[in-house]
Amino acid sequence: MSAADAVDYGREALDFIEGLSAYTKVPDAVDALSTAFGRYGFEHIIVTGLPNPDQRFSQMVLAKKWPAEWFSLYTQKSYDRVDPVIRKCRQTVNPFEWSEAPYDPELEPGAVEVMRRAADFRMSRGFVVPIHGLTGYEAGVSLGGVHLDLNARSKPALHLIAMYGFDHIRRLLDPAPHPSTRLTPREREVLAWASQGKSAWEIGEILSITQRTAEEHLATAARKLGAVNRTHAVAIAIRHRIISP
Repeated sequence: MSAADAVDYGREALDFIEGLSAYTKVPDAVDALSTAFGRYGFEHIIVTGLPNPDQRFSQMVLAKKWPAEWFSLYTQKSYDRVDPVIRKCRQTVNPFEWSEAPYDPELEPGAVEVMRRAADFRMSRGFVVPIHGLTGYEAGVSLGGVHLDLNARSKPALHLIAMYGFDHIRRLLDPAPHPSTRLTPREREVLAWASQGKSAWEIGEILSITQRTAEEHLATAARKLGAVNRTHAVAIAIRHRIISP
């Protein structure tokens, strides 16, 4: 693969992110997301929260483009309780391929079944971007297909598309006031230093506050912005011109 090809992955991801604001309805946003992921060979997508033991999987789904028969089977059989992909999604913040979600074929027949049945619906391979919120909220963007373009250059682009796609869909489902109206001057200040790559300790030294106080300001700012982590908070703040890049 040439250097130009590598640049194209990043350009496609940025073009998608810049165009997200044009989609004001969830179905349109999902269609755009599906088209973006389709360029990498993915045929199916689901954006969902991860259910606790007392929650039903069907109630956690934010958006999806799954075969109706597969979704019905998955929910009826409560496959989310045995799905090794969901289990790994809870355990890591890093994107991963379905094949990287471990399970014991002898001790976990349910895991074998769910992976085998997924392949029946042209989901023999897949890629997942876990979403972990500061409040403990867990979700994921799961992509499935057969012939996929997954490599060291495409995966970061997929990660970006999934993160921003999830954020946009979540905001469409639960609109909130513009984030710039809710951050205190100090919260903007710590985000600005964080965007320069400063650690919480360094920010504390610069602003003459404790590291713990700096961390609290960062966490509060991220929570107000609806960000899933510090990096995401900085990206949102730059996008909304709350801080300068």
